[in-house]
Amino acid sequence: MSQHARTEAEDARRGGWPGAETPAEAPWWTRSVVYQVYPRSFQDTDGDGIGDLPGITRRLDHLERLGVDVVWLSPVYRSPQADNGYDISDYEDVDPLFGSLADLDALIEGLHARGMKLVMDLVVNHTSDEHPWFVESRSSAQSPRRDWYWWRPAREGMEPGAPGAEPTNWRSFFGGSAWRFDEASGEYYLHLFDPKQPDLNWENPDVREAVYSMMRRWLDRGVDGFRMDVINLISKDVAPDGSLPDGEVHWGTYGDGSPHYTDGPRVHEFLAEMHREVFAPYLAQGREILTVGETPGVTVEHGVRYTDPDRREVDMVFQFEHMGIDHGATRYDPVRWDLADLKATLGRWQAGLAHRGWNALYWDNHDQPRVVSRFGDDSPEHRVASAKALALLLHLHRGTPYVYQGEELAMTNAPFTRIEQYQDVESLGYFRELTGRTGAPRLRTDGEMLAVLAHASRDHARTPVQWDASANAGFTTGTPWLEVNPNHTTINAEAAWADEDSVLHFYRRLVALRREEPVVALGDFRMLLPDHEAVYAFTRALDAPGPDGTTVRDELLVLVNVGGVPQDVPPGTLTGWDDASVLVTTHPGRADDGTRPGAVGHLEPWEGRVLRRTGPRPARPSA
Repeated sequence: MSQHARTEAEDARRGGWPGAETPAEAPWWTRSVVYQVYPRSFQDTDGDGIGDLPGITRRLDHLERLGVDVVWLSPVYRSPQADNGYDISDYEDVDPLFGSLADLDALIEGLHARGMKLVMDLVVNHTSDEHPWFVESRSSAQSPRRDWYWWRPAREGMEPGAPGAEPTNWRSFFGGSAWRFDEASGEYYLHLFDPKQPDLNWENPDVREAVYSMMRRWLDRGVDGFRMDVINLISKDVAPDGSLPDGEVHWGTYGDGSPHYTDGPRVHEFLAEMHREVFAPYLAQGREILTVGETPGVTVEHGVRYTDPDRREVDMVFQFEHMGIDHGATRYDPVRWDLADLKATLGRWQAGLAHRGWNALYWDNHDQPRVVSRFGDDSPEHRVASAKALALLLHLHRGTPYVYQGEELAMTNAPFTRIEQYQDVESLGYFRELTGRTGAPRLRTDGEMLAVLAHASRDHARTPVQWDASANAGFTTGTPWLEVNPNHTTINAEAAWADEDSVLHFYRRLVALRREEPVVALGDFRMLLPDHEAVYAFTRALDAPGPDGTTVRDELLVLVNVGGVPQDVPPGTLTGWDDASVLVTTHPGRADDGTRPGAVGHLEPWEGRVLRRTGPRPARPSA
């Protein structure tokens, strides 16, 4: 990148809009795009089949060319790897699987030299059961750190360790009870996730200060912020006597405890304290820091509270409503989804955070199957078009887009057919439970569960990145920890960079668009055609000062055909757009690409188009 280009890019990131009149006070991250790296599957350099930090550094040219502003790095901390690094045994060291602290320093330096930032995953709802804090807590009921975790006796009147004697009936996110009996002390500890991931007790101020001290040390090392894993689960609904309530049983043996730990009674207090104690001093010195909270089950109302800039909790949140439209209570209960539901969920969050707060926009991450297989069409006929259409749809919303590794290549779900091919602790746990292998009632056959996993497993996001058509997709010279998708011979980064019409080049254009066009980053959002079964349509609008004291409105009309059948947009939607120009389209080579009169309202299968018009701001109706 030339010095001039780098300076201009930095100006954009820091708040200035070269050649535009948009106010510079909007935070830098409103115009940014974040790229998530799941290091285990990104790039291996030492032949052990597991991606590592030097591999990420080796591939920085790919990220720089794509144009992203921030890299979110999934956990590389020291860990037993029971949940692929989300079970942390040492917050202040790098796991040898991924390299060393020196390798991490080199990555930070490489990113900063290219004008990009690094955000670390912060997992502080729970630790590993091998973390020294938990080892000490578990050592004795009188341990000074006993109260650093959630220890409780058996249910009153029941034999400790007996079935049903758990302190509550809560189900773990990974299946089974959320409590594990410890024979040495005769008590149970809480683990909302895997038994090797005991929950920290945030009610204890010593826990909070230990976490804050660790965060400060990472910021001092050059990290530019944190993505906070399941951060809205840190406050539990604990009674004055220390008890926790049971959850309602919807299916199987265990209850849904989520109402008693999601957006809990002190969570906003804790996050405001975190901001005050950790981030505020750095921000006061001019540091640019990004904080994003992963908030499963969050409501719009709580989302506003988390991200309201006056409250100073986090900059933006990941919500999961749109990720739930294709399944029931869990991802392993698939249901048919429709476009109206997607519009309703995304539209609700756009409206709810329009004036207070900020959305994190995403399709893919390490916990979700591939979007082109899930909501698009991964057949050879429609994979490219549907990937572009879904990308256009999301990136034109208001918020900060997140791109997960391989998404820019339109990587697909893996064609796994045997349970032995899966590695994900959640998938394996639900397979065992729902097929009756844990003693619970058998709810599905093996074949039925394999069909569900083929659609919904987290492992689909975790197959190695497909860099080229060579053996193991250029990911490793060894045996990959998870099988490479065999379609890497045609779907890979090398081929995509060579094809100007590829999904990768389309993502590159979308990333640039957010920085170049203030209306894309900051414009108001208005949903159109909420009940249309195939066309997703909305407008974005931004007012800016014009000549002679006038106000100019820059407005976009976004039209996306979310399906494999041609669609004609209802004529009323196009009123006033006859003379609009085409800002971006998924089908630039099509003869009737929307530039000819009468063609603008016709959409081919999986076609998306953004129209633009600029003019005086319409007069407000008189009172």
